[in-house]
Amino acid sequence: MKQGPAAIFCLVLVTALVCASESRGSSDVSSPMSVQPIVVERIPFSIQVDDPSLESVPFALMLVDEEDEVVFHYNGIMPATVRNVRVPAKGSYQITLTTAGRTWETRVRALGGLVTLLPPLIAIFMALIFRQVYIALFAGIWVGAFIVNDYSVVRGFFYVIDHYVIDALAGDEGWNHTSIAVFTLLLGGLVGIVSRSGGAKGIVNSLAKHATSPIRGQVATWFMGIFIFFDDYTNTLIVGNTMRPITDKLRISREKLSYLVDSTAAPVACIAVVTSWIGFEISLLKDAFEALGMLDVNPFTTFVTARPYSYYPILTLLFGLLVARTGRDFGPMLQAERRALNEGLPLRPGAVPISNIDTEITTAENVPERWYNAVVPVVVVIVGTVTGLVVTGREALIASGEPAHLFHAIREGNSFVSLLWSSFFGCVVAVIMVTGQRILSVTEAINAWVSGIKAMTPAIIILILAWAIGSVCNDLHTADYLVGRLTGVIAPELLPGLIFLVAAAVSFSTGTSWGTMTILTPLTIPLVIQITQFHDMQAVAQHGILLSSIAAILSGAVFGDHCSPISDTTIMSSMASTADHVDHVRTQLPYAATVAAVCVLLGYVPEALGLPLPLVLLICAAAVFLIVRFIGKPVALPKPRPKDA
Repeated sequence: MKQGPAAIFCLVLVTALVCASESRGSSDVSSPMSVQPIVVERIPFSIQVDDPSLESVPFALMLVDEEDEVVFHYNGIMPATVRNVRVPAKGSYQITLTTAGRTWETRVRALGGLVTLLPPLIAIFMALIFRQVYIALFAGIWVGAFIVNDYSVVRGFFYVIDHYVIDALAGDEGWNHTSIAVFTLLLGGLVGIVSRSGGAKGIVNSLAKHATSPIRGQVATWFMGIFIFFDDYTNTLIVGNTMRPITDKLRISREKLSYLVDSTAAPVACIAVVTSWIGFEISLLKDAFEALGMLDVNPFTTFVTARPYSYYPILTLLFGLLVARTGRDFGPMLQAERRALNEGLPLRPGAVPISNIDTEITTAENVPERWYNAVVPVVVVIVGTVTGLVVTGREALIASGEPAHLFHAIREGNSFVSLLWSSFFGCVVAVIMVTGQRILSVTEAINAWVSGIKAMTPAIIILILAWAIGSVCNDLHTADYLVGRLTGVIAPELLPGLIFLVAAAVSFSTGTSWGTMTILTPLTIPLVIQITQFHDMQAVAQHGILLSSIAAILSGAVFGDHCSPISDTTIMSSMASTADHVDHVRTQLPYAATVAAVCVLLGYVPEALGLPLPLVLLICAAAVFLIVRFIGKPVALPKPRPKDA
């Protein structure tokens, strides 16, 4: 019987789906042994052995390679976490657990270390070279799924959708990721309402009286970024969406706007005392100190004391202010700024913004352009976020029996819940204001809200893909490999600089600053304590290296996150500024790398030589100023002098 193309296609599709479903495999749920199916050669991993029915029972654990040679053996008492297990080479290994007269077996696959770097590297290079972010991210995820599924092309292809994409919204971090996506959509809807009702134009008209030049417009953007210091996501979306019409009018490039947005979001949120970051950072320090038995060390005061050592966030804020105030740029950013100023093109010809609010939503005809119709909903979001942090923080403190002081409550607050509450309430307030003034009907307001949400769809897709590739890196232990290969026993004074570089590499490869801090904090603090004690350092010097190392984790994580095209905050900066994402990364990278070089060469190196912290900060600040002054060139070229008659 002759089959048509449709029947053949259906047969191939069904076969592929069956193959993909087989990739899920099976596991013995009754086994008391828990281990990840993929490990990396010569990189330590852990095996969990636990069963309530076998508590306090002896067990034996053994790993054998494909030639039945024992590469690891351990005897213990259940329950136990067997740490620092290593395999000598890539390949397949069998793990055998024997206890209470029973035996369980499972297999793990060891990968070569360089293989774990392929997915993020492919995504990064494809994004930078071909300027196709969607395809680049999908390619990186697919390569990772291809490796995870034992190099099966078909299984890996479908694993991208049925595992990694779904896991990005429904996995361990699914609630947080979904909260960010919903918050982004709600804020997009808010922008849609204020744009359609004339509120955005009202802000432009009001600020235009003061931001009368490109320099003043950039400085205003920088100060707004500093003002919204309590959360980087809120900062990015509000500043980018609010200032974009103004910077366009002043002939400031979208690349410069997205840089100013990105360079005042995480850098200020990570070092301010009252932010959504503080609770997370302190919890990491608390867990690390408790694991070492350092119960007398206060994690909050430790973090506050370590902030002056955070060279990269501090210098990035200074660098952003200097390039805004002086009107000087260099590298690709100089070209972008001259294009915008001389040709009136905020976007590069052929650029593809990852959101298009300004093209889909325009101000309705014959509506009053009142600035407060935009400012009031935005203030509601800001105040609502802080209020939400206080409310959720007080609830958490009361439940734990701790005193619910204001600043403690903000530190312990749930930033994701607060952002959802505030953005939703901001939308409600915006609808009430524009309908109450009869600027828009209820139907028109809802349509504008939906249009704003639609405009955020491309960015949400990229965010989901970025989260998915982060999950790929987690499955392949990319960060573990980088940490294992880049760290070692060195002179204590050099530890902060090395930790900064390791954190930058991990954050750049995985696209997450919080994930980098989660990985490195419990590894770094014991390492610093052990090495400084081994060298018999005095308590004061040891404490200084510990503070600098803690700050180096934070600084390196933010730097790598700034440079990575797969970072969610970098993507959101492009989205809020309606910039081409690759153009944003390409123009921001030289600036971020310049500041990082100053941090290492004039920050961590002089610090290792014993220079006092205030002098180191002064040297770094002077270097940043000199770079902008003498390497940067004026965007506005001087007018040629008239020739003598």
